[in-house]
Amino acid sequence: MALITVLGAGSWGTALAILLADKSAHQVRLWEFRPDAAKRLAEDRENKEFLPGTPFPYSLEVTNDLNAALEGAEAVLVVVPSQFVRSVLVQIEGDHSDKIWLNAAKGIELDSLKRMSEVVEEVMGPEMLDRYVVLSGPSHAEEVIRGLPTTVVAAARDINLSQQVQQWFSGPTFRVYASQDVVGVELGGAIKNVIAIASGICDGLGFGDNTRGALLTRGIAEMARLGTSMGGQFETFSGLSGIGDLITTCVSKHSRNRYVGEEIGKGRSLDEILDSMHMVAEGVVTTKSAYNLSRKLDVDMPITQQVYSVLFEGVPPREAVMKLMMRSLKVEHG
Repeated sequence: MALITVLGAGSWGTALAILLADKSAHQVRLWEFRPDAAKRLAEDRENKEFLPGTPFPYSLEVTNDLNAALEGAEAVLVVVPSQFVRSVLVQIEGDHSDKIWLNAAKGIELDSLKRMSEVVEEVMGPEMLDRYVVLSGPSHAEEVIRGLPTTVVAAARDINLSQQVQQWFSGPTFRVYASQDVVGVELGGAIKNVIAIASGICDGLGFGDNTRGALLTRGIAEMARLGTSMGGQFETFSGLSGIGDLITTCVSKHSRNRYVGEEIGKGRSLDEILDSMHMVAEGVVTTKSAYNLSRKLDVDMPITQQVYSVLFEGVPPREAVMKLMMRSLKVEHG
């Protein structure tokens, strides 16, 4: 029986912990950083805060002790918001190079502009990249926990490692594909949140299907431009962690990032929206990271640029859309 530790008891971390624990071959340890919240999770045997109504399997253990959570684990699944991954990793004591490190956080670190695998490498050493897997794809926790059919991708340098994780997670309602494109899968999962904010802005402004179709198409082109410039494979962006996750996040009622954009389009301020939210919308900070990364690498990302201008420079949403429409005319695949 494999012991897998899940770091982060938000909606997605909880959903993955339950998914793994429901498979009889796994014992799962769920780490929650807030002592009071961890105590409630252990007593209630469900996450009433983020996923109410779904009881924990008997093999799911809850703890607030980070280093105790890692003891004896074969694998560690990191599901904290991307901007907190580094601060969690630096608290870990001892040598854990024998463990498989899985990442389900979707973002780019703001100050360093590093992907999550690069953060792991910097904090824990380059040898950890041979034990690193990223798990991403169109997968809202609210649907996974209900057993609705879901498909994601696991990417690692070593395809055998990807396939091991594939076996751990796959079941009748959760299917995992294997990949070796760590860069592409990480960037697809991060940048799609920026495009989702743009999609929400269009919804808030009352635009229609034509607009969304154009946005998604040009959004995937933008993601692929950045991704391939950083060493990702073009094909990855037409897969689950690219267009699959993009479509889901841009249209779903569960998407926090689309919601932020929609409220912006309706005229609310970003601070007001974020203050009213209980969960993290990764795309807000990722917009800053992606914008700065595109400038650093000289990659054309006009949608990201306009989302940045709306969120952080006070440009009215309708004006930002007009700037996109009035850009110089292009050849589609040029």
